[in-house]
Amino acid sequence: AGEKAFCAGGDVRSLHNAIREYPGALPNLANLEFFAEEYRLDHRIHRYAKPILVWGSGIVMGGGLGLMAGASHRVVTETSRVAMPEITIGLFPDVGGSWFLSRMPRGIGRFLALTGASINAHDLKVAGLADHFVRAADRDAISERLATIGFTGHAKDDRETLSTMLQAFSQAAIDALPASKLRQHGELIETLTAPDTLAAVYRNLTSYSGDDAWLRKAAQSLAAGSPTTAGLVWELLRRAQNLSLADVFRLELIVALQCCAHPDFAEGVRALLIDKDNRPRWTPATFAELSDDWIAEHFVEPRWPQGAHPLADLR
Repeated sequence: AGEKAFCAGGDVRSLHNAIREYPGALPNLANLEFFAEEYRLDHRIHRYAKPILVWGSGIVMGGGLGLMAGASHRVVTETSRVAMPEITIGLFPDVGGSWFLSRMPRGIGRFLALTGASINAHDLKVAGLADHFVRAADRDAISERLATIGFTGHAKDDRETLSTMLQAFSQAAIDALPASKLRQHGELIETLTAPDTLAAVYRNLTSYSGDDAWLRKAAQSLAAGSPTTAGLVWELLRRAQNLSLADVFRLELIVALQCCAHPDFAEGVRALLIDKDNRPRWTPATFAELSDDWIAEHFVEPRWPQGAHPLADLR
């Protein structure tokens, strides 16, 4: 609601409270319900036949991007500020992020997932996460036009009708399109994220010492972020390349619940949002201490309360 954001993320405070109430529980039933409902909704948006317009103006972060990514008409404006900043709280870019980030060109997905870098509307177009750029001031005019364009109830025709209408507003907004950092630094990002090992990519990104403030901030966020998140990102993007969308959501649910049972997620939320001391005590404390066995623990499927995976019916 309002002009500040489309959606600034999930309610991680409620997840943190459930973790504190039932420490180490696997699955934590309160968090299982939260994640399963969220992922089921995100999957339905991806698969929904009728057109869905998402007004991705203002802040679109974490869970907000999960809501937007699968929509048929993803609309962004000059105020859009988008990120998957889970590296700062010890989670991972979920809500289908493993699926759409792993399919981005030129190492963009690796870069965004590992650094939590904030991007704008033009960047979203470059990354394939936005369909139409319009001016934020045209929101009311677009809403009024939606009521008059004559939807027929035929999904394919209605999608085309909506696209045509939005394209007219996009043409009028060309001059307001911001410069794209992803395009400006595309060659460098591709080079930095090209190695086949996480250790090499981590070293490349955290060693950046150039003049660009945006890239420096990205490097600092990765260096200060959860080493476990970096390991999970790498493994999830690797696995997701060969999985269906439904299988990605099923895998993400397992890893999300394991994050609730392991230390970094609760600690990251504490440091950033509860105590706000910005001094998370990660486990392990450094990237050098990260082990394959530790990351593998996060992919162990729990015993589900009803026997079957809660998202087993997704197709």
